[in-house]
Amino acid sequence: MATERSPVSWGDFEARAPRLAALGSERFERTRVAILGTVRADGSPRISPIEPVLANGRLLLGAMPSLKRGDLERDPRCALHSSISDVNGSEGEFKIHGRAILAGDEIRDAEYEAWWKSFPRESAAVFDVDIRSAVFVGWDTSNSELRVMRWTPQDGVTEHRRPYP
Repeated sequence: MATERSPVSWGDFEARAPRLAALGSERFERTRVAILGTVRADGSPRISPIEPVLANGRLLLGAMPSLKRGDLERDPRCALHSSISDVNGSEGEFKIHGRAILAGDEIRDAEYEAWWKSFPRESAAVFDVDIRSAVFVGWDTSNSELRVMRWTPQDGVTEHRRPYP
């Protein structure tokens, strides 16, 4: 029987995997846009652009009334992938799998900057991501090497390197 685990906030993740969290925050903050994967009502995947906000030890996602918001309200499972700007992926790829939990007033109203703060409360839902796993994939094209750094609450950080053709 599986036991329920405590949610892992961005701050918890940073404390447990500081190098990996630094790679992720750099990717999210540089481009300020990521791709969010959600689960549609029929079980198929949906991907949508979103602006992740790192604030007060939280990874927050804001969503106006939309299909992605409906997906998250119905099924909180999600994946968040940093944006990629070149075909070689030389900046690296950062990915999180988790659950998007509707944020309470104390999180939504805390001091930080986010686009949803300038809209009426009913115009945007704010979700706090409970991180289940994270991974950074880096491509060293000059040495033809792939580096994968992964974190889970169960296994901590693991890192693997391998050549690629």
